[in-house]
Order: sequence, then structure tokens, then C-alpha cells
Amino acid sequence: MEGAATYRAVQAVSPGKLELTEKPVIDPPEGHVRIRVEACGVCHSDSATVEGILPIEWPRVPGHEAVGRIDAIGEGVQGWKMGQRVGVGFLGGSCGYCVYCRDGDLVNCTNQGYTGVQHDGGYAEMMIAKSSGLIAVPDDLSSVDAAPLLCAGLTTFSALRNAPARAGDLVAVFGVGGLGHLGVQYARHMGFEVVAIDRGSDRAELSKKLGAHHYIDSSTTDVAKALQARGGAQVVLATASGGKAVAAALGGLRRGGVVISLGATDEPIELSAFELLFKQLGVDGALTGTPEAGDVTLRFSVLSDVAAIVETMPLERAAEAYARMMSGEARFRMVLTMA
Repeated sequence: MEGAATYRAVQAVSPGKLELTEKPVIDPPEGHVRIRVEACGVCHSDSATVEGILPIEWPRVPGHEAVGRIDAIGEGVQGWKMGQRVGVGFLGGSCGYCVYCRDGDLVNCTNQGYTGVQHDGGYAEMMIAKSSGLIAVPDDLSSVDAAPLLCAGLTTFSALRNAPARAGDLVAVFGVGGLGHLGVQYARHMGFEVVAIDRGSDRAELSKKLGAHHYIDSSTTDVAKALQARGGAQVVLATASGGKAVAAALGGLRRGGVVISLGATDEPIELSAFELLFKQLGVDGALTGTPEAGDVTLRFSVLSDVAAIVETMPLERAAEAYARMMSGEARFRMVLTMA
């Protein structure tokens, strides 16, 4: 498609409906680059676009785990070069001038759009991206392997990296799925004593292979009591969507411990003020991370051999890949390939 006037993309045209289309190739505006996409992960957060959960201007191309090579560079872009392999995550790029940016908090930039929500994402052979949001992809990482790390990897890595836990502390990962199977690996390589928690015995062997020292079957075991039997967790990373899972994890914390919720849900979290006060427990959330944290996530993944378990499908089967992800059948991340 070198020099072609159009490129293929899969766009959401109405709630729940994805269709393959051709879009015209355009030049990147000031501060942006054009990327020839090689792979794009299919993330549960894509449902915000596909199902119309967030306000969407139809049609919209989803996808915020995109990896490709810079194909054109807009005016004013510095620090990036033609042909360089880059990644684009959920955060579309900070503005640099709002009060949060001025304070160094790039994640909470008030003028930052979400990739695949306010502007077209990576379910496409090409995309336009703001240069301030780009992540550098190491040569040692394939585009398919890098894609899921731009959201699922970055979110779990950043949450654990910034958590109040030190090497040797007990850290539990609640839910060994798309996020959790990466969280277990990162936690092990960060030097924590790792407990994996899921429903059923079928995830026990996988959890141990991923690096967990212990496994708790939440369908047959009282999770809080099991964690307290080991002294209580300093951190519980709750990857499953649901307020009940977060509330249940509180009982397994040691004094001063924290539950970090990664699952996006509107289900309320019921907390005991008594526990919060007398055990000094905390509940936190983690929304992805900065581009620099993305760089570190990918480098750390290479150094530690952390990898997502992925299934690939070609771009034209995006609707099928999305449906497989939403059904929970994917093991564990779906990735679209453009070749």
C-alpha cells in the first residue's frame, strides 16, 4: 500500500456494529505523526467506543494498543524520526499547558483525548497520533507482543511500580485474566511474594507458571482469611471489573495495605469506615500511565521476559476478535495484524 491514496480501517458505525471501510490517507497536522500500523490490541475498554458508552461521533475507529512505524511527521514534532517504531496507548497525548501538565501530571491532562474515542485509533492500517503521547518500542519486542503492553501492561506495571509495597512484601493479584496474567508476572519480577486469586482450580497451574508463589481459589476459599493466614497483603491488585471484588479484597489486607482497582465499572464499592479508620486501609485506582512509564514498561518486559498470552486475527476479522474478547473466551489478549 506504499503511496496508496486510501487505507483499510474497521470503524464503529452504531452501537455494537463494526464494519470494514476504506479511508483517505491524510497528512499529520502540527504536533502529530502518521503511523503505518503493524498490530493493534483489542482491549475491553474498546467497548466504550463500540457500544457507545462514551459520547462518540460516529463513525469512529477504535483501538488504543497500536504499534507501527512513523510514516510522516507534522510540523513542530521533535524527538521522533521517520521509520521509528512507536506505540500509541489509551491517552492521546498531553497538552503541556493545563494546570496538571504544568505540575507534571501528564496522565490527568484536562485537554487530552482518548485514543479511539475522541479520535480514530488503531483498528486500521494507518492512524494519526499526537507526538506527546507516543511510546518508544524496543527492537527486541515484536509489534504483536508490544501491542497489549501499551494498555494492559502499562496499567498493571504502573500500578505495581507506584504501589506502597517493597521487595518481599505479600502482593495479591485478584483475577488472572487479560490484566491479571500480566500483573502476576510483573509482581514476581519486582520481587514481591505473589498470590494469584481466581475462581476455580483451572487457573492454579497457569498462575504458578506465570510466577505466582501461591494460588487461592475464590470459589472454595475465603480469600480474606487465606491472605490473613499469610500475614495479610500489603497490596491487592484488583483486575476484575466489579465493586464487590474490591470490597472483598479489603479483608485480606494487612494494616496500612491498599487495594488498587483496575477494572472500569460503575458498580459502587461498599467500604467499612471502621476498617478504613482502625486498620488504615486504602482504596486506589490506576488509569494507565505516562508515555515515559510506557517506555519503561516495554523495556522492563524485555529485560524480564514478561509477555502477554495473545491470539492474533487479521484486521478484517476485527469484529470477530472484539466479540471473542467481550465474551471472555480470549486467552488472554486479542491482537489484530495488518499485514
